[in-house]
Amino acid sequence: MSRCIQLAANGLGQTYPNPMVGCVIVHQDRIIAEGWHRRAGGPHAEAEALNRVENPELLKDSTLYVSLEPCSHFGKTPPCSDRIIASGVKNVVIGTMDPFAAVAGRGIRKLIEAGCQVKVGILEDDCRMLNRRFFTFHQKKRPYIILKWAQSQDGYIAPEAKERNSREPVWISNSFSKQLVHKWRSEEQGILVGTRTVLADNPKLDTREWTGNNPVRIVLDPKERIPEDSHVLNGKIKTIRIVGSPMSKPQAEPHPHYITERVDYSTQVPVQIASILYNHGIQSVIVEGGAITLKSFISSGLWDEARIFTGNLDLDGGVPAPKILGRTGSVRRLQQDILRVLFHPDL
Repeated sequence: MSRCIQLAANGLGQTYPNPMVGCVIVHQDRIIAEGWHRRAGGPHAEAEALNRVENPELLKDSTLYVSLEPCSHFGKTPPCSDRIIASGVKNVVIGTMDPFAAVAGRGIRKLIEAGCQVKVGILEDDCRMLNRRFFTFHQKKRPYIILKWAQSQDGYIAPEAKERNSREPVWISNSFSKQLVHKWRSEEQGILVGTRTVLADNPKLDTREWTGNNPVRIVLDPKERIPEDSHVLNGKIKTIRIVGSPMSKPQAEPHPHYITERVDYSTQVPVQIASILYNHGIQSVIVEGGAITLKSFISSGLWDEARIFTGNLDLDGGVPAPKILGRTGSVRRLQQDILRVLFHPDL
């Protein structure tokens, strides 16, 4: 199962809206085939592994390990549970059940009814952690929310506005940290910033420092103050602009990559945003700032993970970094930067 998880992780950022899944087939304590779900619309992990078995006669005496319950419904590909049954495999070990309503135990039941011996719950916590975005989306009806910022050694995320004379980012972390952030962007479906960040930094919010998909840009603009010549409104990447006034139905924009949504900015803004992103099928989002936006998610308790860089410099004043409490996931050094990853206490 550890190998299944390792294989599945190769699909991070490529399988949306599907989960990441790995599969290993074992005959007499020897792995005879492996597979993982590479991209949405492509073969699922179980099918890929079964396709790689050189001698199908071995399958009747083999055990198939898979990190997530095999699907039982027709989507872009046929049900994996049917494929497993047709292959002759009689022993199936599953990491965890699938929370998706179209599966949710049906794949397991189908295997059992076909005479397979099924064991569920092997390294279950690890399997769920692997697909924490998928599980959060289907169980909590919102995206998995990652907060990210860089702060100086003395606890500031940006200098005072009066000390800035151009619309561009002030870099606190180093070039290696910057590249890692772009890698992260390629792994998530959305990236969110507030008005002040756009006005001050004019960010592009793309993956130009890494090869991968650009996330959907989500821009908070309650008073519609963001200039139309800002990078985030250039139409090159799908962008959701969330403006003020009471909630209304989504309105199509002239540009196919541009959508306007409306929320009531006087109450529970993070909750409303999470609902909008869920309706757009966005399973994960990185909240990159600024301070007010980050603090609104922290104070509402609506976050799952925080990734905090501390750079090797002092700003001697400016915009204070958010304060956050969570369970430490990891602490590591990237040259002179320190990266601390926290998880919400309830995760």
